[in-house]
Amino acid sequence: MLDLSSSDMSLYQQIEAITQDEPDIIANLANISAILFNQMEQINWAGFYLMKDGMLVLGPFQGQPACIRIPLGKGVCGTAAALNQTMLVEDVHQFEGHIACDAASNSEIVIPICKDSEVYAVLDIDSPMVGRFSEDDKVVLEKVARLIESVIAKGQ
Repeated sequence: MLDLSSSDMSLYQQIEAITQDEPDIIANLANISAILFNQMEQINWAGFYLMKDGMLVLGPFQGQPACIRIPLGKGVCGTAAALNQTMLVEDVHQFEGHIACDAASNSEIVIPICKDSEVYAVLDIDSPMVGRFSEDDKVVLEKVARLIESVIAKGQ
């Protein structure tokens, strides 16, 4: 649904502007999840899971309450983190091992965020619409993830 149009680039520019002078990663992730949740169409959850002690732990998000801990390799988030690759899932009900935090979610995209070549967090966005996320969404959201990585590196 993103098509790299001017509105999608303004989404990226908004995130870039709000994180530019702020080194605190939690504050930045909170604002980024709010921007994504409020600017993207047909989504019902946008947020982050942070890697802690070899497990993903719920971080800043917008949407319904979510699963607090996700083991590596479990669900879409845990699989994305274990493989260190973006997972674009058209229908979560067809994804073996999907963890249903919100029964209204039908599609999902998860993008790993790395620090020092290790998965530090994942960006997770859910939609109630099957097939909501496109390859264009993936490109823009991976660009957002790279921006977050640069903010993390600056805050070290």
